Amino acid sequence: MPNPAVRVQELLKRRDELKAKIVHVSDFRPGSLVERYRRCGKPTCHCAQKGEAGHGPSWSLTREVGGKTVTRIIPPDAVEITRGQIAEHRRFRGLVRDLVETSGQLCDAWIKAPEEASREGAKKGASKKRSMQKSSPRLKPS
Repeated sequence: MPNPAVRVQELLKRRDELKAKIVHVSDFRPGSLVERYRRCGKPTCHCAQKGEAGHGPSWSLTREVGGKTVTRIIPPDAVEITRGQIAEHRRFRGLVRDLVETSGQLCDAWIKAPEEASREGAKKGASKKRSMQKSSPRLKPS
């Protein structure tokens, strides 16, 4: 079984690495980017022809806000930037997930470290903590 103090040090190092990565996260946004094609409804338009994809593409960013789906139109020249922001959001969520996991493991390691140290001391023949000496009973004045 690994030394608890070594385990704590490994987890502290991992936690600090994750925090440093989080500091360097750039702008991000949650959601999904959807490419859409639509038909305008005019019977003489090319989009009404069989096999035609329709007008587009137009891009929508969809995400949930307060339990409702919110859609925002993204201009074609901002699609690549938006893709990068969505990817950065996923990276941020992964870092936070890892930080939460590492922090939980660190909390457990802090609890185990004193237990392991006391067990090791008992194995090596360390003496138990002495109880406080009781004072002698006082004589009652006569």
